[in-house]
Amino acid sequence: MITIVSGLPRSGTSLMMQMLAAGGMRVQADELRPADTHNPRGYYEDRRVKSLDVDNTWVAEADGAALKVVSLLLYELPDDLQYRVLFMRRNLEEVLGSQQKMLATRPEAAPTTDMRLHFERHLERLSDWLPRQKHLEFLEIDYRSVIDDSHAVAVSVASFVEQDLEIDAMASVVDPSLYRQRHG
Repeated sequence: MITIVSGLPRSGTSLMMQMLAAGGMRVQADELRPADTHNPRGYYEDRRVKSLDVDNTWVAEADGAALKVVSLLLYELPDDLQYRVLFMRRNLEEVLGSQQKMLATRPEAAPTTDMRLHFERHLERLSDWLPRQKHLEFLEIDYRSVIDDSHAVAVSVASFVEQDLEIDAMASVVDPSLYRQRHG
């Protein structure tokens, strides 16, 4: 079984990867993308994920581990493997605000005006597609809940992935001061 941590960009996927790692789960990450002001504790990414649509033969290496896959690429996971998907949900205003702030520091990747529409359509399509997939189970996790009650979320995650994880260690990595794009 492979644990997939997914969601829109800037939805809390790196935080969930940190929680899993702190809890004792092996994470599949190459650490080529260094921590920065937007993710001061790191991104927990495997660069090969960006090319899943070209080559997904390596995904089986993540058996028993957690792998971060942006939601736009979930469709590219090999369907002959089994997955538990921890799907991070975050207020779209917060996602867009965080994305805008991050992309502002990289002029070559300036956000487009239709990013909201793109994300909304993608989430709509994904919410129809996910439940129909026989090769994966999924659990939605609200980002705000992680901040407000990290212990309860850690218990829920450990139960879902069916691993004996260190709940207190998972909860302890949540730093509310890093919740910088708030809406409502």
